[in-house]
Amino acid sequence: MFIRILNKLISRWKGHDYKIDHRVPLYYVLLLVLDRMVMLANGYISGISNNGLFFLSAKAKVKARSKVKVGRSVTIAQGVFIDALSEKGIWLGNNVSVGINTRIEGTGNLQFLGKGMRVGNNVGLGYDSFYGCAGGIEIGDDTIIGNYVSFHSENHVFDSLDVPIRLQGVTHKGIRIGKNCWIGAKATILDGAVIEDGCIIAAGAVVKAGLYTANNVYGGVPAKLIRYREEKEVYNGL
Repeated sequence: MFIRILNKLISRWKGHDYKIDHRVPLYYVLLLVLDRMVMLANGYISGISNNGLFFLSAKAKVKARSKVKVGRSVTIAQGVFIDALSEKGIWLGNNVSVGINTRIEGTGNLQFLGKGMRVGNNVGLGYDSFYGCAGGIEIGDDTIIGNYVSFHSENHVFDSLDVPIRLQGVTHKGIRIGKNCWIGAKATILDGAVIEDGCIIAAGAVVKAGLYTANNVYGGVPAKLIRYREEKEVYNGL
């Protein structure tokens, strides 16, 4: 009975049917519910603007909290570090989860105020990932981000041989990820990358600046077209 009620509640929160596997022990579920209740209380007293059901781990650290806004049913897990100091702040939509030990930095250097990060609805940000938001990061609805992924929306200028690279400044083009994308584990997304709706980025890929057109699969270092999602044929080297 308890599991049935819990399934209904979670389904309502998530907006789609959700059922806990019947093989999961009841004690495990109860401990998880207790942990979530503590996170819910912590989110309530955090002072972070939210639309309800905000689950914040006591072991997460959030700086510049006035620049953070979250939707409904958002989870920020333990070990997460968010520094929201930036022009537009950090915005997380409904039903977003930020995985364990993930780091989000709105500004990389106090000499230049970063642009920040905007995440759509129903997005999962995996464990142990890094989001450098100086040039701005946008992630569309229903996108999945794997574990150990890094986003770098900033690039160093290195044209001069007479000036140290660290003194030549940086550029900021920003990163945009469309809706319904899947970014595989350990992928690296670099400044200037625009990944359109429905794309899949293979695990370990390095996505440099450029346009990655909708509904295609990209992989490799640097990332290249592997195939079109609606076809089975492989397009190596394109």
